[in-house]
Amino acid sequence: MQRVERVVVLALDGVYPFELGIPSRIFGAADGRYDVRTCSADGGPVRTNADFSITVERGPDALAAADTVVIPPVGQEFLTDQVPDEVRAALARIRPGTRIVSICTGAFVLAAAGLLDGRRATTHWHLADLFRRMFPHVELDPDVLFVDDDPVLTSAGAASGVDVCLHLVRKDHGSRLANAVARRCVVPPFREGGQAQYIERPVPDTGATSTATTRVWALERLGEPLTLSDLAGHARMSLRTFARRFHDEVGVSPGRWLIQQRVARARNLLESSDLPVDSIAGQVGFATGASLRQHLHAAIGVSPQAYRRTFRTTR
Repeated sequence: MQRVERVVVLALDGVYPFELGIPSRIFGAADGRYDVRTCSADGGPVRTNADFSITVERGPDALAAADTVVIPPVGQEFLTDQVPDEVRAALARIRPGTRIVSICTGAFVLAAAGLLDGRRATTHWHLADLFRRMFPHVELDPDVLFVDDDPVLTSAGAASGVDVCLHLVRKDHGSRLANAVARRCVVPPFREGGQAQYIERPVPDTGATSTATTRVWALERLGEPLTLSDLAGHARMSLRTFARRFHDEVGVSPGRWLIQQRVARARNLLESSDLPVDSIAGQVGFATGASLRQHLHAAIGVSPQAYRRTFRTTR
């Protein structure tokens, strides 16, 4: 019989309604593998940061039965380095070893409760300086979409809650189910590039051509030996202009982005096929299996064989 993961979402005053609904939407599309429930710190209604409140049927007792707890974000006016007594008491009900996930400013709640001390974490890039001042004992990385410091995961702003929930589906049940969930929810199954691509930058000159079409073109040809000249030529830009505009839009260089996409494609093939490593390397554009091993290890710290063993076996 398939094990069902109990996910409990803790709604706090000032919660963002969009992010509050992400766990239910993503995990709820995973073929019954998750049971998602929402609770509040005191069992009462919760004020959102919008113009309405919500009624929550469960109180903090629900946290004691959770396999995974999700803390959605709250408005900036609720951010503090102290945890309200009722929230601290609610968090104390979580069993040791339970997986805990924050979305956006939910990381402030975890950090204030001491749950991120000595850990690597992330939050919305716009609040990185404030987070560092409040919580110097946390190793903050504001450049990524999420951090998995098992059993605690933190994610960046808004839609990165989708990214971290899909990551958990992928981690628990493999890429095939995660990809199916992504298709059902009409979201990308995996995003590369980190938060850097969303940080405010000067607006490009009016009429400037985007590199988006060229990125799509390149993704359809990952198995080919693409060069910067190939990409710039497709975009009909000079090398310098293309490289600058690409970095402005994506947050990484074209070469780095290609490596990321090739590693992501290789990971998918390792999970979903029995192809030899050398064959996968050729399909995704790495010259040799050794090159794939090198880039995969640099990206996630494991060999292709170890990755395949891990992600082709469900929990």
